[in-house]
Amino acid sequence: MNLSISHLRDAYKNKTLTPQQLLENIRQACEQFVDHNIWIHLLSREELQPYLDNLLNKRIERFPLYGIPFAIKDNIDLAGIPTTAACQAFSYLPEKSAFIVEQLINAGAIPVGKTNMDQFATGLAGTRSPAPWGACKNSFNKDYISGGSSSGSSVSVALGLVSFSLGTDTAGSGRVPASFNNLIGLKPSKGLLSMSGVVPACRSLDCVSVFALTTDDANTVFEQAAVYDVNDQYARENPFSNNGRQYGLPVEPFTFAVPQRDQLEFFGNTAAQKLFEKSISTMQALGGKKHEIDFAPFLQAAKLLYEGPWVAERYVAIENIISQQANELIPVIRTIIGRAKNKKATEAFKAEYSLQKHRSLAKRLLTDVDFLMTPTAGTIYTIEEINTDPIKLNSNLGYYTNFMNLLDCACIAVPAGFLDTGLPWGISLISTCMQDRKLLSFANRWQQHLQLHPGKQGNDLPASRAPAIS
Repeated sequence: MNLSISHLRDAYKNKTLTPQQLLENIRQACEQFVDHNIWIHLLSREELQPYLDNLLNKRIERFPLYGIPFAIKDNIDLAGIPTTAACQAFSYLPEKSAFIVEQLINAGAIPVGKTNMDQFATGLAGTRSPAPWGACKNSFNKDYISGGSSSGSSVSVALGLVSFSLGTDTAGSGRVPASFNNLIGLKPSKGLLSMSGVVPACRSLDCVSVFALTTDDANTVFEQAAVYDVNDQYARENPFSNNGRQYGLPVEPFTFAVPQRDQLEFFGNTAAQKLFEKSISTMQALGGKKHEIDFAPFLQAAKLLYEGPWVAERYVAIENIISQQANELIPVIRTIIGRAKNKKATEAFKAEYSLQKHRSLAKRLLTDVDFLMTPTAGTIYTIEEINTDPIKLNSNLGYYTNFMNLLDCACIAVPAGFLDTGLPWGISLISTCMQDRKLLSFANRWQQHLQLHPGKQGNDLPASRAPAIS
């Protein structure tokens, strides 16, 4: 099935498809992928019916996401459906949907289900989900990790079960799975997408993220979702310079930065290294002027996320369950979050001073270029490899991602090719906050140039409907 938003809207307008027919097709398709462990809760026909009824007698033109199916990471509330954060003991039944989910439903979108994830959004591999769900498997090869923590959200899009999905991204959870499943992964500027109704990991750093097949689709979802939420204490207004009119296909020459060669890390994956070198050449062929920068401020900031006091914020988020029902947490999560209990306030202030230094240096470096380009992840692992060394290898996956929210950056992950294993691999475009439309635009130009088939389904990449911009 071709589930790009533009394709579905055309089909609905031409009356060659109805939302009811599409959902029936999706339910049948889901049966083929049960062993990927995508879903924590797949909505029944009875649970879906109110969303279909909501579209009756509605004009497609007035609803940008009319009949568009989407998936929701199971740490984001959907009214009347349990939220588990991949921990049964934590499960609760929300009376109302998360603010962002409400915006999408109001625009006509239909929630298909709640997706599997690394427990309490702690992980980048997608393997930290206990029974009865289990590790979510890569859409291209079930022996490999899907990426996490937004594992099921990414795989559901890649396998053509939904048009887009919501994840969360504190340390890379909205970008690493995108890279491993051949998708667009938008990690917006902090505060632009509401966190009301989302189980926190690190409340001061968390973002809702978007997985999509194309940058056009990601931009459409972002446009509907980025509504200011007065009840979210971390919400920020989206400036005019970052609104929907700023999205398009850039035609002017541009500048981009890459880390110094000796600061790049591929963890022995020479195929990934070659793809990144090819990506640099491609970006230059598109009119980009390359600048090498000192990546040290980004790397030093990244270390603070788990080695510094910010892991204590994860402890605060689940303090009740970890102090009263610690056995309900999988061992690796207990280890990572549990050790934060004894962090001191003095450590927090020292780390904050250090972070401010790195933030200032990073902002200065990013101001001089249109964006920074890095690998999204230096390598990929099998599920067996991750299970053998779950903390170290998971840490490797965050080499290019862990600094993002600490430094208040915006980022988009975009496919860049395939490794010799046949697995997808991608790059990330990074900038200072409130540059989301600019990054989406450059990612659009990149995606339209490469013409890779998005996701796993093999459908052709739709032509972008965005205007040329200077």
